[in-house]
Amino acid sequence: MGEQETAARPDAADRLFEAINAHDLDAVMRCYTPQAVAVTPEIVAEGREQIASYHAHMWQGFPGVKMAVMGKAVCGDLIVIEALGAATHSGPYLGLNGYVLQATGRRVSIRSCWVFTIEDDLIASERLYYDQLQIFTQLGLTLSDGGGPFPS
Repeated sequence: MGEQETAARPDAADRLFEAINAHDLDAVMRCYTPQAVAVTPEIVAEGREQIASYHAHMWQGFPGVKMAVMGKAVCGDLIVIEALGAATHSGPYLGLNGYVLQATGRRVSIRSCWVFTIEDDLIASERLYYDQLQIFTQLGLTLSDGGGPFPS
């Protein structure tokens, strides 16, 4: 008797990365609970409307962004994903302290860690971590003593 393979049903995190890569904002929003909270280096977004605004802003700054999942761990209602994002900076990007960087035309490749808490197969909370200095360096920026990015 041979082993029967069964495909695992994609969870909310899998669906989120698929929707991000498709740049499908409606599909992205279907991954979150109505009261979800997303904490990123740039902002804290509360609720689907603010989270949608964050994703739309990122796609404006990096319209061709593609995310590749490098690793994934699931423990109960917690999902942790290591991902690699790559894109060309061709629109405005919100950096530190409200500073908006206009398009540089530079290509970036950034590793990130996403930590999700899941409720009823939807994302209830998301915490995104990545090295901001790495992205600023790839965009040709330096950090001043005052904490804002400035062209080098």
